[in-house]
Amino acid sequence: MRWPWHKNAERRRMNCLQVQRVLQSYLDGETDETTVRRVAVHLEDCRRCGLEAAVYREIKNALTHREAPDPGAVDRLTQYGRSLLNPPAGQDDDTPAPSST
Repeated sequence: MRWPWHKNAERRRMNCLQVQRVLQSYLDGETDETTVRRVAVHLEDCRRCGLEAAVYREIKNALTHREAPDPGAVDRLTQYGRSLLNPPAGQDDDTPAPSST
């Protein structure tokens, strides 16, 4: 059974807040057909939301086509992280500083 308001759901316009709530799912192709159509109509009519969607698309595209990081840089960052977790003996941050008196 369909509820009376379901019949008109596709014709109702979405506002900016409603679009913002589903925009990422929409861009990832994770929304139902009715939502896809309603969001698409809003993005065509609303410049602000359309621009935001375009920015998100560009970010997703850039992340998809990014190059692998420099292995040397990854090694240096890994070593630095380990040095923070395991400081050399006598260089523990919890030891009090020598008094200057």
